[in-house]
Amino acid sequence: MKLVIGLGNPETRYLWTRHNTGFLVLDYYFKVKGLEWKTKPHLNAMWAKDGDVIFIKPQGYYNNSGRAVSAYMDYYKIPENDVLVILDDFNLEFGKVRYRVSGRAAGNNGLKSIIAELGHHEFPRIRVGTGNDELRSKLGDTDFVLSKFTPEEKAALPEVLDAAIERMEEVLAK
Repeated sequence: MKLVIGLGNPETRYLWTRHNTGFLVLDYYFKVKGLEWKTKPHLNAMWAKDGDVIFIKPQGYYNNSGRAVSAYMDYYKIPENDVLVILDDFNLEFGKVRYRVSGRAAGNNGLKSIIAELGHHEFPRIRVGTGNDELRSKLGDTDFVLSKFTPEEKAALPEVLDAAIERMEEVLAK
């Protein structure tokens, strides 16, 4: 069994924000594959199973994602090397997709939460670039991650999401 986690915030007001990129990747994948989300309130995440993969969107807000991750890992007895986190990264140029086998949080509060719950940072992740230095310098980091994509970025999102999904499928096939 494998666990794929998309990071984001649960309220609709966050839907097209940079911090919801992990949710957007999984929602796009679900649309393409014809999958539907279910709720499991006691585990605090939207979830679905496709073959031997469980997908989740934690519902405790981005900065508390670790609780749902550890709950699903415990409930389904998923080993740490079978976990994949998909998240936004404002330090990466918009549209870049980067895979890492492990790594530090690099200031990302969703990763910090997961690392705190698991007690280590040795889990794979796919970072999707949301960087826009000009806008970020105007807004500051907190407002930037909660900002909506520009019209140009939103138009390019399908291509970005396709690239992230392609990378996710490559990782899951290993």
